[in-house]
Amino acid sequence: MLTRVHHADSIRTLLAEFPVVALLGARQVGKTTLARELGGAAATGLTVLDLEDPTDRERLRDPMLALRDLRGLVVIDEIQRAPEVFPTLRVLADREPLPARFLVLGSASPDLLRQSSETLAGRIAFHELTPFDTREVGRERWAELWLRGGFPRSFLAQSDAASARWRQNFVRTYLERDLPQLGIRVPGDTIRRFWSMLAHYHGQTWNGAELARAFGVSQSTVRHYLDILVATYMARRLDPWFENLSKRQVKSSKVYLSDSGLVHHLLGVDDRAALEGHPKVGASFEGFVIEQITRCLGAEREQCFTWGLHSGAELDLLVVRSGERLGFEVKRTSAPRATRSMRTAVELLRLDRLDVVYAGADVFPLTEKIRAVGIESLTDVL
Repeated sequence: MLTRVHHADSIRTLLAEFPVVALLGARQVGKTTLARELGGAAATGLTVLDLEDPTDRERLRDPMLALRDLRGLVVIDEIQRAPEVFPTLRVLADREPLPARFLVLGSASPDLLRQSSETLAGRIAFHELTPFDTREVGRERWAELWLRGGFPRSFLAQSDAASARWRQNFVRTYLERDLPQLGIRVPGDTIRRFWSMLAHYHGQTWNGAELARAFGVSQSTVRHYLDILVATYMARRLDPWFENLSKRQVKSSKVYLSDSGLVHHLLGVDDRAALEGHPKVGASFEGFVIEQITRCLGAEREQCFTWGLHSGAELDLLVVRSGERLGFEVKRTSAPRATRSMRTAVELLRLDRLDVVYAGADVFPLTEKIRAVGIESLTDVL
């Protein structure tokens, strides 16, 4: 097993500041394992309630009776199955002194997020647990991480074939069990077809009209399908950034699937040789690198953008935070160079820095504000 130090430290900090912390993320990303590790290291005791366990679910039929006398860290897993617990958590979170803190785990659900935010406003903090990144697996294993993706059981499988089988079963379970449990009523076959089509659009500008024609449905319907994948952490939508410029800017989002291993499964790619020869290899690498950058920076999804001009200049990723503007271009090459498009982005967007991330190891300047960063060195320089 790999330790998830960065996530564990962030959650400990939040638990010290808030009475309730929601640890959210995709299924099978390791939320329960991390929560048990945090509880096991705590000196105040640990209680774990799993709402997929009929016994625990029955125990929480009366939430106040079940929770009021507990001490230390209380972990409630699959919280979306019992939204009636949230009003009780509000009462328990206001006690002085506070005998227990609550770590609630859940797969993303709009109902979960809305109810917890409204009921526990000011009392709850959110943390997203992502799949493994290069900080956790080691930068020398980036190619393996790219191929298999960062879901723990996929990355840690004994072989590429075993990893591919795990991803196949994950997709089936997600469609047949996870979506219905989250209250999503779209047929699994429909989401599967859309998901596979989106893998072929991975890294492209969103074109709802084209996808709607392919499905024979309305643009609002395919956007709803996309919203489902985004809400369950299967896809990332990079919204466009706008400046007050005298130039026509692209107003459409870019769409990526969040995990490169699932991209490859949906494209029918099972090994490195097949990946290197696939026409989507460049787009796959771009999406993989963007995920690594945002995770290493700790950037919220609301801080990440894409940018482009209709005249051709563009930027793969713009991160805006704490008054700083960082630009990133991803090039699957061994010899990166500064381009006119990059210089335009630096000038018009007033970037503090633009990094050209490439498939290598070294870091070196290209111009005064543009540098080349090998993916093997990415975690060292961000």
